[in-house]
Amino acid sequence: MKRKPIVALIYDFDGTLSPGNMQEFGFIQAVGKTPEEFWRMSDGLAVGQDASNVLAYMKMMFDEAKKNGIRLKKSSFRAFGKDITLFKGVREWFGLINEYGESHGVRIEHYINSSGLKEIIEGSPIAKEFKHIFACSFMYNEKGEAEWPGIAVDYTNKTQYIFKINKGIFSANDSKKVNSSVAEEKKRIPYQQMIYFGDGDTDIPSMKIVTMFGGHAIATYDPSSAKKKAYAQKLEKQGRASFTAPADYTKDGRAYRLVCAIIDKIKADYGLKLLKSNKA
Repeated sequence: MKRKPIVALIYDFDGTLSPGNMQEFGFIQAVGKTPEEFWRMSDGLAVGQDASNVLAYMKMMFDEAKKNGIRLKKSSFRAFGKDITLFKGVREWFGLINEYGESHGVRIEHYINSSGLKEIIEGSPIAKEFKHIFACSFMYNEKGEAEWPGIAVDYTNKTQYIFKINKGIFSANDSKKVNSSVAEEKKRIPYQQMIYFGDGDTDIPSMKIVTMFGGHAIATYDPSSAKKKAYAQKLEKQGRASFTAPADYTKDGRAYRLVCAIIDKIKADYGLKLLKSNKA
């Protein structure tokens, strides 16, 4: 039996699968702030210290939770994740794409590549759909409480996870295997078999890498925002993204039609590759 090609669908989270930042669906309210107040303080901290915006928001979460007597355990973060709002059709999306892939001789895997918190995503209603979640996370002390950032994922860090998916590496700590030389034919998922979904600045380097090596990037946008639609179209025009699509993940949405067409192309290219190598 011929091995099925693996197609990796790689998603940003905030603004791509969910219309807001994940901290805004419970955590920020629990520390007595509005989203506007929290992000203004976080951004101010980053600018004032000339620091990473990601590390700044993680420190803000830690500090504000401590002030309000909230013990930040993995279970606490996961509890906040269960109330995350998702775009239309997201819950059913994975089953639809998996079914299409199976019926067309392709194995589908879903990944998260996010600057949000892994622990919150793990508590979301769609956590079980992902082969792996690459995102920020905390270190925990002997009491199981967060005490220090463990992983901070910004726009440059995101690109390393594209390389890890390419080679089949799921450890965030690994720095040896990801940099080792591996023959193209031995890499688990070729870049040409990747589809990247993103909506913002932190996704641009990852989109560029995926498209530069023959994969596809879809710039998604909140269909209720003309500003976000214009930004997505700008990314396509600049060659950062291959396509744009509103964040409508139903079977009638443009995203579904695009992904199905890309899967068809990947399967056809894979078949031609086998024929060329006299393996089919």
